[in-house]
Amino acid sequence: MLPIDTSDPHRVLATITASPGRRILGIGSLWILSLLVIYVAIVQPPALGWQVFLFALGGVSIWIAEQMRRATAMSLELTMLELRDSGGTVLARTDDIQMIDRGMFAFKPSNGFLLRLNTPGPRTWRPGLWWRMGRRVGVGGMTPGHQAKFMAEMISAMIADRDVH
Repeated sequence: MLPIDTSDPHRVLATITASPGRRILGIGSLWILSLLVIYVAIVQPPALGWQVFLFALGGVSIWIAEQMRRATAMSLELTMLELRDSGGTVLARTDDIQMIDRGMFAFKPSNGFLLRLNTPGPRTWRPGLWWRMGRRVGVGGMTPGHQAKFMAEMISAMIADRDVH
């Protein structure tokens, strides 16, 4: 039995937010990379094909940095019914979670965990926070380890409680 009040299934049980230091380091690194690549393409232009490649690489790096900035501005919330982000996107319904994998060799984000679901969902990627590919949902990246560990423990307890009943 879960040692929590389950009377309100919409109550947030656990939250994960991106660490400010990791956000600055990750987004800043991508911006520096993109600016350096574009700088090289302008100052020391190689052959036209390589110059186009460098501009494209710089543009893609800026786009990924912006996606990461937007994604890590959100937080993840666990309720009795679902795991969702603060924007309302449902990562997984709790009754659809088959198992949770936090092992060292699991294909999971840094400081996070991997959920295996019963039904597949659309591919989604929120850089630095979470991703979904088919039946797998990876949570973590720029998240503090203690918050992810607490949420993983809550999900494990919910799965164990569900399997008993």
